[in-house]
Amino acid sequence: MSQAVVNALRTAPGAGFEAPEAMPGAWSEDLHLALYICYELHYRSFAGVDPAWEWDPDLMRVRARLESVFLGALRDEVGPAPDAEAALAPLLVESDDESGISHFLLRGGNLDQFREYVVHRSAYHLKEADPHALLIPRLTGRAKAGVVAVEFDEYGGGRAERMHSALFADLMTGLGLDASYGAYLDRIPAPMLATVNLMSLFAWHRGRRGMMAGHFAAAEATMPPSAARLAETLTRLGVADPACARFFTEHIEADAVHEQLMRRDVIGGLLREEPGLDADIAFGVRATGVVGARFADHLTGAWTGGRSSLRPAA
Repeated sequence: MSQAVVNALRTAPGAGFEAPEAMPGAWSEDLHLALYICYELHYRSFAGVDPAWEWDPDLMRVRARLESVFLGALRDEVGPAPDAEAALAPLLVESDDESGISHFLLRGGNLDQFREYVVHRSAYHLKEADPHALLIPRLTGRAKAGVVAVEFDEYGGGRAERMHSALFADLMTGLGLDASYGAYLDRIPAPMLATVNLMSLFAWHRGRRGMMAGHFAAAEATMPPSAARLAETLTRLGVADPACARFFTEHIEADAVHEQLMRRDVIGGLLREEPGLDADIAFGVRATGVVGARFADHLTGAWTGGRSSLRPAA
């Protein structure tokens, strides 16, 4: 499927696009690479691709089929969701579970593993906040204002060099990595692509605005403790460049405030205006946990087994 999408994008749009009948597995490399490529046409696209492919009807039909498979698998794994408040509550208290990526890296991860983690996360952080910005026109009142307040910080308060995507690029450069947008797409496997695809799956559909709000709230609630551990890991590894730590230290403070804004103003405001979205918000929270756990299991499993967590270089 992903090869069919790539082949189509090398041609002129409008001539028709025949995709394979059989859908790839919901968590497969093929599905998530194909879906990521389809979504990327809405962000910065790819060199040499005709802009008309962004809304090509044949490609959109293929994307819808891929989305259906992914969303169905998420619903199966999430199961019956509690209400939004109950879904968010466990995220507001630091868990005793120390099996996550930041715990692994802090306990004994090496610099190569830290760099791998940064390569994975580049699929999102080099366009950090862009998917969430699509919430703004879909909300009103207090919820809209809350998202704008969070996004203003994410975009550096109007200073290009303070944008979180720019801070992440500085982190990559400080670690000797290529900070060019999309430079590592060929190396990033399905578990990380699924993490980014989840955001786009929600963001590009107005009817999933509740899911996106739930995802955004979950992400902001869990980032500060993880960022603190990753900043401490850099110190343990002897990485002295302050540009490397700045990305994480920025998130320790900013996201602690954002979590409160998201919970009180965005989720609270949205539920007051549209109480029928409660289940969607809870689903967004829980789905974020599902893809996050799969990503963590992939990385820590590979590293524990002495393997790279990235796809082999071409």
